Amino acid sequence: MASHTNETQNSLSEPMSSFEEQEQGEGKKYIVPLSPNSQYLHSKALSLGVIIVFESEIPINDSKQFEVLRELLLPVNPRFSSILVRDEKGVQYWKKVEVNLKDHVKVPRFPEGLTPSTYEAHLHKYLGQIAMEPFEDEKPLWEVHIFKYPTVDASGTVLFKLHHALGDGFSLMGALFSCLKRADDPTLPLTFPPASKFKFKREKNVWKRVSKAVAGIWNTSYDVSQSVLKSTVVEDGRSGIRSGHEGIESLPVAFARVVLSLERIREVKIKVGGTVNDVVSGVMFYGIHLYNKRMGQTSQHMTSLVLLNSKMINGYQSIQEMLETRSWGNNFTFIQVSIPSCENVDEVNPLIFISKASAIIKKKRNSLEVFIIGILLKTLRKIRGYEAVSRYIYETLQNTTLTITNLIGPKEKIQIGNHPVKNFYFFVTGAPQSLGTMVVSYMGKLTIALILEEGFVDSQLLVSCINDAFERIYQVAMGRAGVV
Repeated sequence: MASHTNETQNSLSEPMSSFEEQEQGEGKKYIVPLSPNSQYLHSKALSLGVIIVFESEIPINDSKQFEVLRELLLPVNPRFSSILVRDEKGVQYWKKVEVNLKDHVKVPRFPEGLTPSTYEAHLHKYLGQIAMEPFEDEKPLWEVHIFKYPTVDASGTVLFKLHHALGDGFSLMGALFSCLKRADDPTLPLTFPPASKFKFKREKNVWKRVSKAVAGIWNTSYDVSQSVLKSTVVEDGRSGIRSGHEGIESLPVAFARVVLSLERIREVKIKVGGTVNDVVSGVMFYGIHLYNKRMGQTSQHMTSLVLLNSKMINGYQSIQEMLETRSWGNNFTFIQVSIPSCENVDEVNPLIFISKASAIIKKKRNSLEVFIIGILLKTLRKIRGYEAVSRYIYETLQNTTLTITNLIGPKEKIQIGNHPVKNFYFFVTGAPQSLGTMVVSYMGKLTIALILEEGFVDSQLLVSCINDAFERIYQVAMGRAGVV
């Protein structure tokens, strides 16, 4: 996750509130207002969910999962044992309730003795089913689904389905990681690669400082105007990964993933410079162009909406640290990044996609776009209310081609209820787009999870194109272009 200045934090971060005990009827209930950012994600216009997939190395004993939920997850934060209620003005509040775990844990049943590939198909169909099912208002906004059948990559699969109103990626994954233990030694803490932070260098040369300031003003003006236009009247053209269908968030979805070697990605980073995120972005952009070409699509202007965490967090924090630093909640923001265009995609040097991605991100860093957009959203909320801001975010998603978000996972193998986890990844559901991409690292692997409009995006072809893009980039970076 990228991070920004303190001004950005103050304008976009979710205000923390402790649960206050108030008299209600015959007894006392814990109740606290839902933060503005969370209200935007739980509205009539927009409702986003997160499905986190844990692949187990051994067959799943579901009784162990009940123990994890009861003893570890529920005490993490009162939101996991609260429902959302509205007052007469439509403002939402968290209201604490009693939790019956049996209402939140579901174990689907399928015929015994099928092949792993058949169970894999059942899992994907089941994922599509639960992704489209709305949360029930009378229960806390989370579920656990235990798929006890062996798939191609796992002996069993645990699915956590959570509403995004509960928190952003850092908060939700931090909550789950607090429930997980290291597989090699449960007494030791999980460790994470350091999150990269952008450091602002104060130029000593006066002329360079003036030039940078002028460029910053220009970048800010351009970025803000383009962002507002894209969120209101201008939309990307249709392409192989953007259908433009109305009500797309209600259409069936499919799932796919690409698993890359983090070591090989770092080798490319060392050769070409930049960051791991630059390399991954370049791979995605190149893969998308290969996909559109193979689908017979001409070049279109495409925009990726990059979701960021607006807190200055150097990696994951413990739950206690989140509460002490007031960083639990939805501290998200976004920037719009144009996907570099390219003619003759099969002939171009693929490294150009990494250099262009790096240049775009550097330019964005010398811009106050995030800060200004935060002020605009806050002003819109004060004038027209939460639903207007939610609609604005919805239209921003709808008018862009895809979303990119990323999280950092632990370096060590983890276990959930004594079940070693082979790999994990996540999907964001409910966005009005034909393609969403979620990137997460774990144990030397980097998984790109894809949620796609079913029947429109060819998942197998897109996965093949992303793998092809990375292999071409790797071979060119290593000086082995002739191998491709």
